[in-house]
Amino acid sequence: MKSFSDMEYFAPQEKLVNVLIKKTQNNNPKFFRLLVAYTFAKLAAMMRTNINDMGKEITPVNMYAINLSVSGSGKGFSTNIIEDSVINKFKQNFMHYAYPQQTETHLAELARIKANKTGTSEEELLDSMRNEFAQLGPIVFSFDSGTSPAVKQMRHKLLMSGAGAINLEIDEIGSNLVGNTDVLNTFLELYDVGKIKQKLIKNTTENKRSEEIDGRTPANMMLYGTPSKLLNGSKTEEEFMSMLDTGYARRCLFAYSRKIYKNETHTPEELYEMLIDTAANTELESLSELLFRLADPLNFHKELKIPKKVSIELLRYKLNCESRAEHLREFEEVQKSELAHRHSKVRKLAGAYAFIDSSPEVQMNHLYAAIKITEDSGEAFAEILSRPRIHERIARYLAEVRKDVTQVDMMEDLPFYKGSTTQRRDVMTQAIAWGYRNNIIIRTSFTDNIEFFKGESLEETQLSRLTVAYSNDFAMHYAPQYAPWEQLHKLICAEDLHYTAHHFREQHRSSDKAIKGFNLVILDVDSGITLASAKELLKDYTSLFVTTKRHTLEANRFRIILPLSHVVKLDPVGYSQFMRNIFQWLPFDVDTCTKDIARKWASHPGEYTYQSGALLDAILFIPDTKKQEEQQQRFLDNAALNSLERWFLLQTDEGSRSNTLIKYAYVLADSGYDLEAIRGAIHAFNNKMKKPLPEEEINGTIMVTIARKLH
Repeated sequence: MKSFSDMEYFAPQEKLVNVLIKKTQNNNPKFFRLLVAYTFAKLAAMMRTNINDMGKEITPVNMYAINLSVSGSGKGFSTNIIEDSVINKFKQNFMHYAYPQQTETHLAELARIKANKTGTSEEELLDSMRNEFAQLGPIVFSFDSGTSPAVKQMRHKLLMSGAGAINLEIDEIGSNLVGNTDVLNTFLELYDVGKIKQKLIKNTTENKRSEEIDGRTPANMMLYGTPSKLLNGSKTEEEFMSMLDTGYARRCLFAYSRKIYKNETHTPEELYEMLIDTAANTELESLSELLFRLADPLNFHKELKIPKKVSIELLRYKLNCESRAEHLREFEEVQKSELAHRHSKVRKLAGAYAFIDSSPEVQMNHLYAAIKITEDSGEAFAEILSRPRIHERIARYLAEVRKDVTQVDMMEDLPFYKGSTTQRRDVMTQAIAWGYRNNIIIRTSFTDNIEFFKGESLEETQLSRLTVAYSNDFAMHYAPQYAPWEQLHKLICAEDLHYTAHHFREQHRSSDKAIKGFNLVILDVDSGITLASAKELLKDYTSLFVTTKRHTLEANRFRIILPLSHVVKLDPVGYSQFMRNIFQWLPFDVDTCTKDIARKWASHPGEYTYQSGALLDAILFIPDTKKQEEQQQRFLDNAALNSLERWFLLQTDEGSRSNTLIKYAYVLADSGYDLEAIRGAIHAFNNKMKKPLPEEEINGTIMVTIARKLH
């Protein structure tokens, strides 16, 4: 089988799609392509075109389509062009000539068959049928709403006429879906071969049941509108997803256009010429004439054959779809169903293309064109299923609105943010968690007992662009720079420079002129921990260690530079709190004066060491965020521990207790503890764990390992 990318769309369809692109000035063809394919299938169904595949059961040509596109993409305009300039002559010829003629022929045939069965006069039966047919009301070429009884009544009329199809076309489906649940449930049954079970009603003088005619009536359905109205997180979206799950996924072709592609280089004069383009109008006229000729009584009930080579290629596609469906996960039932049934949608659409070409059989180009559309549909269906969930929309809303909002604000702005206080709290928790994984932080605060939320999109740190500023002056001329990580030591170890982790307006280093945005944490260590121990404790993080001017072998003094995972934008107060959170997290003491946003450091040509690892997660330390609050609670829960014990305990799970204790003992050894002091500290720490190790294991393994290190 050809690769999908090498297959070509149906040529007459693409001609019309290109005209619609010109007329609407929207270069995104997805909506137009499905609209035109549906139109061709509808016309084939109106003429009762059927497919005979390998002598199997005859199946009618018809299509169900769900066609979504953003507002302003030309949905209404293109639909009007189709109706007024493309199928207008077909419709007129069908309604005033082909349909009445076929109806008369078919009623006469029904009367003849019944007369042979009952012995009743054929003329009397024909008159009775004509009266019944007239009482059923006029045929409707297409309709945008209805009821199940009305659909069944129209179907009965079409069975009597032997022509036409039931065509449901709902615009703004997001606004009209819930109100049409009844008729959509009926259409679910009509799709495959155009049959439906009748409802049993009481037969009275005033309300007589009509005699059921055995037959098939093809049904077509087009649901179109804006994605935002349909996939709005409310009852409408819930109803739509349920509809897909109950059978519409396997029956429908999909298009999902989330963007309009406008050519912004055209001048107004060029746009005007494109709108009145006579070549485009000629194309419309030519296609209208072609379709007009298809509305001929001779074209009713065409039975299209599928040649052997085309049928084999269709089977190959069927096996391909089934193979792909088998590789989907067990819970992806809707996706499996849609994929496993694509071949049946291809067969019907290929038949529609053959009808438009006036071909007596489905040719290979018809099959490939139908596969092309159906694969596009599969991609659109996947996009619909991967639509943003409610919590994601809330997180994005908070990031984009760029101001503090209350619960009331969100309920007014977001139609899907409803429900009880508990439900809204749960979805907000999900939004915060989703934001955390997708670089959006959501902060909460209270003013006068009113809860406020504010979101912010975080930019991931690029190690080639680390924010620094430097000068040889105490307060002025701090040149803003973006330093690459691997070259940062050249600044830190320079002679006679001052540097900062922020930029400043007018290059004036002061808190009130600090520009929000930093991605480095700089720490000074003057006592309490050795350089070797600090390196060991932070070995999992990307870091730079540099000795300072007063460093000695006996009294280690050094600086630690840690790049953050994200660029953080805080005011002076928020920055100070951020740094205090860092200090609390660390397993050793540092100089707390580094919490000031305008803090500067003096460069010094000391010894430096880079360590590779993960970037420090900035979100854990940003004030008023869920993650920071959770971390703060963990600290409170372990308030009885010292900072070093807490550091190791929070990194410990049941399977790593022994390794944790050994690492803890190594740090104590590097800090100058003797063997007995380490033993006492290890046993004390072990007893604070939820599931302590047996004392024999500590004395027999951990302490033996540490003794070897000390000797």
